[in-house]
Amino acid sequence: MKKFYSLTQLKQIIQDEKKKGNTIVLANGCFDLIHVGHIRYLKESRKTGDILVVALNSDSSVRKIKGKGRPILSESERIEILSSFSCVDYITTFDETNVEKVLLALKPHIHAKGSDYTKESVPEKETVLSYGGKIAITGGPKVRSTSDILKAITEIAQKEKE
Repeated sequence: MKKFYSLTQLKQIIQDEKKKGNTIVLANGCFDLIHVGHIRYLKESRKTGDILVVALNSDSSVRKIKGKGRPILSESERIEILSSFSCVDYITTFDETNVEKVLLALKPHIHAKGSDYTKESVPEKETVLSYGGKIAITGGPKVRSTSDILKAITEIAQKEKE
């Protein structure tokens, strides 16, 4: 099953899913190096509804947020990895630094964010509430970030050089 679609294509697919009575959940992120926190976030997000859409930051968006040298994995690699997850139904990408454009286009019932947020601190909170959506915090306690993993890898590599 194909999972990746442009936002324009996905908008029609999601409208059809809503007509079938399915609850749409949107999760988003860079997903630069997949780790256990990502898996927990996506699995738990999927449990809050019937269809899980992942809005993936494009390569240019990741660079704007994370800086030079990121992403580690290209957009096409990240799409392929996310497509292999059974909990993910659809994937789209976005170039902006926040996911508001995707939220307004798809109007998912639930916008799922990871546990590094609270319902009050979600940047897109007002956008979600404006169309009647709900926010869910998923994934359990924050384990570590990709940036933490990269830092640990760098430290190990430096020690090996010594």
